[in-house]
Amino acid sequence: MSGDPSEANLDELRAEIRNIDREIVEQIAQRTYVAESIAAVKRERGLPTTDESQEEAVMERAGDNAEQFDVDANLVKAIFRLLIELNKVEQRESR
Repeated sequence: MSGDPSEANLDELRAEIRNIDREIVEQIAQRTYVAESIAAVKRERGLPTTDESQEEAVMERAGDNAEQFDVDANLVKAIFRLLIELNKVEQRESR
């Protein structure tokens, strides 16, 4: 690494991004685990995999959280829509 202070700062910022990315993946893994637990409960109770009202509530919360943190709500909702779809696919495959 050179003695340029802006290079050191850039490296520190990139390291911070790497840490945040790892935390995001960890949270996705945790969310997936909980979603799988929900799917197991649904199977035990004979409930349908899809719950439209719950999905709507998740999307509304995602939008509210995005606004709270001043992040693009459409982007956050798109990410959550993808997470929901991935969970639904996994739930269907495990039935």
